[in-house]
Order: sequence, then C-alpha cells, then structure tokens
Amino acid sequence: MEPIIDILYQIKDYLNPKILIDWMLLKLGIYVYFGLFFIIFAETGLAVGFFLPGDSLLVVAGLFAAAGKLNLWIMWVSLFIAAVVGDAVGYYSGKKIGPAIFNRPKSRFFNPAHLNKAHSFYEKHGGKTIIIARFVPIVRTFAPIVAGAAEMSYKQFLTYNIFGGFFWVTSMLLAGYFLGGLVEQFVRNVFGVENFLLEDHIDKVVIVVVLLSILPIIFEYLKARREKKQAAVEPVIEAEA
Repeated sequence: MEPIIDILYQIKDYLNPKILIDWMLLKLGIYVYFGLFFIIFAETGLAVGFFLPGDSLLVVAGLFAAAGKLNLWIMWVSLFIAAVVGDAVGYYSGKKIGPAIFNRPKSRFFNPAHLNKAHSFYEKHGGKTIIIARFVPIVRTFAPIVAGAAEMSYKQFLTYNIFGGFFWVTSMLLAGYFLGGLVEQFVRNVFGVENFLLEDHIDKVVIVVVLLSILPIIFEYLKARREKKQAAVEPVIEAEA
C-alpha cells in the first residue's frame, strides 16, 4: 500500500507547475517547449488530460519567462498553436464518436459527469462556450468534444477556437510575466523586503490561480441554486395570490 501512496504523492508533486517546469528544464533543456506544448495540447484536446495543469502552468511559465528561464515569444506562439490544435482534435473526436460518448460508462480514466457538465455549459452558452470554456478547468477539455458531437460547423468552431485560444494563452502568460514584477515591487516598497522573489513563492501563486479558475464554476453553481429556489417559490406565491 505504501508504494502506491508514494507514487500518488509523486504524481501530485509533478502536477505542480513549478516542479513540472523545473523538471523539464533539467531533463529536456531547450526542448522544454515541446514538453509545454504537449501538456497544453493534451489538457485541451484529450479527454484523459483533464487533470493536467492548464491555467496554472501558463501563469507559472510566464513567471519563468520574467525570470529569464524561458522565452516568452516562443511560448506565446507554440502554446497558442497547441491550444488551437488541441481543441480541433477534441472537436473531431466528438464528431467521430458522436452521441455514443455520452452513454459510455464511468471508468478509471473517463467520467461521463465531466462530459455532461460541459454539455450543459454548451447548451446554455452556445458557440461562445468554446471561448468561455477556455477559462474553466475540466469544461475546457470537454467543450470541444461536445461541440463536435453536437455537429457545430467546423468553420464556426474554428473561429471560436482561434479567438479563445489566443485570449486564454495570452492572458495567462502575460499575467504571469507581468505579475512577477508588480508583486515583487509592491512587496519591496510596502513591506521593505529587498530580496523578495515571487519565483520563491510559486506554490502560493498556483493556489491563487486555481481558485480564480474555479470561480466561474462557483458562480454558475450559486446562480443555478438561486434560480432553482426562485422556480420553487413562484408557484407558491401564485397559489397564495
């Protein structure tokens, strides 16, 4: 049992973007960009990649670029391509497999609840889901699959895909790139900590990014609960009237 627990802890550690990027820099050197490309591609295009870091990886990669460890422009171009290609693969997967994927039983690597959640999101927001979903973990992975299964025209999908991929990658990378300097300057000026480097506190950055990433899900959940309560109260009010 202990070896399994140790493996799980190691997997958890390697899903930490800082540890993951440090490891790839050490093992892959200049080819680290291929590793980053694959992670973003898998997280956006493969159903089994929903657990991979997306938002947090991009933000932390931006921090690494600000520290001079990664090239911002190479990442900007390559990860934008990875995001667009990933969604395209997801779209064609959904288009090929079709409605059958919604009836697939739960397995170790596949949970139909994730897909149904993305489907509800798609039904509510339509084509713009492809853009909105970029900023929502899990939904981001399954939204293009749903779009393909729903037979959205590829021309329409491609437009949303390109815009969504560009805004997502750009906003997250630049947030990390500029966040480092702004936060470090703020801490030095306000708290007088001269040697403060945000790079040394990336774990806290990851927590903040993850919390911000799930805010849309929280808002949607609270909104749905409020609408459900209102729907339950309205018949009672009408009956009393």
